[in-house]
Amino acid sequence: MTYDLLIKNGRVVDGSGRPAFNGDVAVAGGKIVELGRLSGSARQVIEADGRVVSPGFVDNHCHYDAQVLWDPLCTYSCHHGSTTVIIGNCSLALAPVKKEARERLAGMLSYVEAIPMDVLSAGVPWNWETFPEYMRAVGQKLAVNVGTLVGHSAVRLYAMGEECSDRQATDAELETMRRVVREALEAGALGLSITRNMNHFDIAGKRIPAAVAPESELFALADVLREVGTGVIQCGGGTNPELKDGLLSRISEASGRPIMYNTLLEQARQPGRWRTHLEHVEKTVRQGIRAIPLCNPGSIVQHFTMKNCQVFRSMPTWLPILQGPDADKIRAYRDPATRAKLRAEVDAPLGPDATFSKRWDLMIVAEPKLAKNRGLAGKHIEEIAKAQGKHPVDAFLDLAVEEDLETSFTLGEINTDTEAVAQILGSPYAVVGLTDGGAHVQFHSNVSNPTRLLGFWVREKKIMSLEHAVRRLTFDSATAFGIYDRGLVQPGMVADLVVFDPETVSPVKEDVVHDFPANGWRMRELAEGIHFTVVNGEVLLEKGQHTGNLPGRVLHNARYAAR
Repeated sequence: MTYDLLIKNGRVVDGSGRPAFNGDVAVAGGKIVELGRLSGSARQVIEADGRVVSPGFVDNHCHYDAQVLWDPLCTYSCHHGSTTVIIGNCSLALAPVKKEARERLAGMLSYVEAIPMDVLSAGVPWNWETFPEYMRAVGQKLAVNVGTLVGHSAVRLYAMGEECSDRQATDAELETMRRVVREALEAGALGLSITRNMNHFDIAGKRIPAAVAPESELFALADVLREVGTGVIQCGGGTNPELKDGLLSRISEASGRPIMYNTLLEQARQPGRWRTHLEHVEKTVRQGIRAIPLCNPGSIVQHFTMKNCQVFRSMPTWLPILQGPDADKIRAYRDPATRAKLRAEVDAPLGPDATFSKRWDLMIVAEPKLAKNRGLAGKHIEEIAKAQGKHPVDAFLDLAVEEDLETSFTLGEINTDTEAVAQILGSPYAVVGLTDGGAHVQFHSNVSNPTRLLGFWVREKKIMSLEHAVRRLTFDSATAFGIYDRGLVQPGMVADLVVFDPETVSPVKEDVVHDFPANGWRMRELAEGIHFTVVNGEVLLEKGQHTGNLPGRVLHNARYAAR
């Protein structure tokens, strides 16, 4: 037999969790057709030379909704071995949308996910209204596979117009929302995304529509998935309501659909809470409930200046200042009365929706702007404040104002306790993922979940076997999100594959690139040790370089695929 692609002499880690084996992988017609010691000819041969051949990784929580329209590779997820990305998370999507609402919808994505508005204005063609039309627009030019979720905030704006963040929907408006969700599912969307994150605002400072929707509306929309008999529900900010009164478990039970939510993590804001959360998830799973949190193998470090800071957005005095022009920011930060309010809000007890832990020892001066302040580089705000005899807020804002808001800071509050993260990643009750690819582009890249898990956690920390880690990145995510033809290296499965070196695979240090529309800049994070990335049987990347192929597809839910 003549194959389209033959990968020779690989160490096949097939995604099932079973032990690896040595052999070849043959591909024809975009699918895996044979495994073993194969002698057939092929149009293209890859010599794996003992490196791992695994299923392509699933980047299961992304915000490439706009970026995919100008960047069909969804960089830089694909550089870390991801062959599938899932967009439309946290209720945020770019469809459905009426012409007069485009700017507001883009503003939600811009502010919540920290994607500059001028980039979106320059890069989004807006040649759709309905969700099926958006799916077709995405599918016109794709390098990776894209699964879509229809976002509740977009649906609510479409049905209710300008009042979508202000009131309860009428019966007629709710029926419009249900119709739109059904239309998206029938077009093949993987499911519905909602949110309970009360710190998500649009660019004008209004809470995004899905966050203000009553619970009854969530159940009504989830019931559409029950009626259609397909799809997954994704929820941003789901941990607090789930631990409070089991909201997500109740939605899952009522609809019969799995619900994946953010996030099981270790964080400085709430030490030890991860244990309580994990115990709760274990209990719900034993009851047969499919309310499953995502977890992240990365320590999330924000890079920011006070021109683009989101650290303090949960505080009422800080929020409008952070959203205002730079000149207004400087005036506010200089004003003694305003400064007193800012100090008071930081000193207040932490609430469940807090966005800052008050751990000033974790906030580092990364790069001072003025030469006279270069000695502060690498120091944290707590030690600077103590040396200056100031409150940390005053030391922090005095420096930012003196340098015209151009001081570069870093803040790492999430997943810094390696022992806690190791236990979270090893839990069968959570799904590994949540890179947020395409979001927070000027703060961090954070798309390196696969290479970080395989490099740091498997090779260095040895918290799990290589086979288990590959399953976490492939089969577990694919099946959790209703993608049943990928995630395994088995005959008959679609040939999404990665060839990598387990001895060298790792993320590369972030740098800055200007490659967005309108000369926009972002953080870039590449990878080492990923030798080939194959999508639908075609080589997409060879040692990090794009081959020019565009083999990606829009993925569809099981009901659509069966039909």
